[in-house]
Amino acid sequence: MAYEVAAPKYVRLAQTIQGRIEDGTYPPGTRVPSENQLVQAFGMSRPTVVRALELLKRDGWLESRQGYGTIVRGRPEVVEQKGRRGREVLERDESLTPGRLVAVDQVPVPARVASVLGLPRRAKVLMRQFLVEEDGEAVELVSSYFPAGLVEGTELESPEALSGSVREYLEARKKVRFDHVTERVSARLPEIGETELLGLPDGVPVLSVLVVVCDASGQALQVIDVLLPADRQELEDTYRLN
Repeated sequence: MAYEVAAPKYVRLAQTIQGRIEDGTYPPGTRVPSENQLVQAFGMSRPTVVRALELLKRDGWLESRQGYGTIVRGRPEVVEQKGRRGREVLERDESLTPGRLVAVDQVPVPARVASVLGLPRRAKVLMRQFLVEEDGEAVELVSSYFPAGLVEGTELESPEALSGSVREYLEARKKVRFDHVTERVSARLPEIGETELLGLPDGVPVLSVLVVVCDASGQALQVIDVLLPADRQELEDTYRLN
């Protein structure tokens, strides 16, 4: 069984504010609401609000200007270099990717996916699971989840590898627009089926990159859970020191 720990309140608040910057609610060059306004709007304590703002300043989303307050800088350049895993998976052509499609099925929505898609826990979603291989070794297990209504009557329900990317296919077929991606990285022990597919020794954890794909309004269209063997990965990040 996988256990997930909720992010601290200040991190969740920072993510919410970041989302509003990305969707244009807080445009670059404008002031964000004051600490008092944020306390009242989100029902959080002042220390929580202060930590969230400091986190966004550290990462380059906001800056303080004397006599003017906290200003939106916009999307930091460094962020454009991050999230490559999500974009890569989203735009991957299954038919040209080394590996195999191991499952296509209507399944009960996992709890971690239900909350993102706004679905009740007993709802069914379409899952496409693809095992990526390099030189005969499994390197990624990619599980993509779609709301049933989005994929009804599409080739995504077929057990055949999709030609072209999921993004291109759904934007053309369903007239939706994929706007932005959020990634959440965590570590856990794999479930039995995941261990077998990835060929992992007992006790080796996996890194889970949960990729949430949204339209411009913030509505989640697809959730992708990318599992990476932790003993075969090296992660690197860069951020500003302000």
